[in-house]
Amino acid sequence: MAIPQRLTLGSALLSAVTLGGWKLFKGRQASPLLLSARDDSDGRHYAVGYRLDGRQVFATEVGQRCHDIIHHPSQPIALFVARRPGTESYLLDLRDGRLLQTLHTPADRHFYGHAVIHKGGEWLYTTENDTTDPGRGLLGVYRFDGPHLQRTGEIATHGIGPHQVAWLPDGETLVVANGGIRTEAESRVDMNLHAMQPSLVLMRRDGTLISHEALPQVMNSVRHLAIADDGTILTCQQFMGDAREVAPLLAIKRPGAAFAAFAVADAQLQSMAHYTASVAVHDGQRLVALTAPRANRFFIWDLDTAAVRLDAPLPDCAGVAAVHDGFVVTSGQGRCRYYDCRPDTPIATALTLPSGWWDNHLHALR
Repeated sequence: MAIPQRLTLGSALLSAVTLGGWKLFKGRQASPLLLSARDDSDGRHYAVGYRLDGRQVFATEVGQRCHDIIHHPSQPIALFVARRPGTESYLLDLRDGRLLQTLHTPADRHFYGHAVIHKGGEWLYTTENDTTDPGRGLLGVYRFDGPHLQRTGEIATHGIGPHQVAWLPDGETLVVANGGIRTEAESRVDMNLHAMQPSLVLMRRDGTLISHEALPQVMNSVRHLAIADDGTILTCQQFMGDAREVAPLLAIKRPGAAFAAFAVADAQLQSMAHYTASVAVHDGQRLVALTAPRANRFFIWDLDTAAVRLDAPLPDCAGVAAVHDGFVVTSGQGRCRYYDCRPDTPIATALTLPSGWWDNHLHALR
């Protein structure tokens, strides 16, 4: 299937976009590079790169299942981060998928699936678990030496079970979603469900705490983040409590305001099966998108008014990423889709990307 014209970024101004000096797109019909983790039908793990029009750039087999992806600001490389409780992450060349380095955690540490690279391109931070004190949150600190990484230390995340980490727009303030759940080494078994301590933390790169906030329900695990250009923070949660309770599975912290529930209708919250996977912000259109794979539902709201733009069925919807005119959503079981958000009601188009086995995160390079 040829990609619809509205999916392309093919203006003359975008015909030679560069990222820190390396060419990301070529020609007038360039499309975003989509990075994610996938399995195949035999359970093998891959780090993959595809164009929005379905062209495969690479599919590199890796030893452990990956989760999120973070790209370098000036080199054509990205780190595919191991899913909890993985101990290997993979640094790949984005031009051909060549494996440059397998990053190993030290003894008594494992990855939580997420990382960030400082805007200067020298430092990388990964969320990690201290398995000698299960759940004690850490950021592993790594330094780039050319295209390779060397661990230099670690800093506390001021919480338990850190999942995602992100930057505020200043590029110096770290945002950490502490899930609040203790887990042991080589395990995804929850140890403290009735004594959880989820939190949203802002901290400096040296580890200094700026703020520590929590939502009212202690069994509402803060997991994933999306940061708007104006500094608005969106978090999505996984509720570990009674199935009859209604929990705020999408929350927001606007600049200068407290961390609080986003205004989602109770009926929508009840339809999410207490589980969200990925959240994304579209700055140009001031939209927030959310996947709820266990409920097979995908949502889009207006970021400023909380008006519902879309509440649609989508089988095992997984990762979501903002692209030029809307969002791309992957699926663990079905077809990937593009949602054109220029109309009042977003329009879905099935993509020619491979179907199924996509992980819960998608990273789009434009």
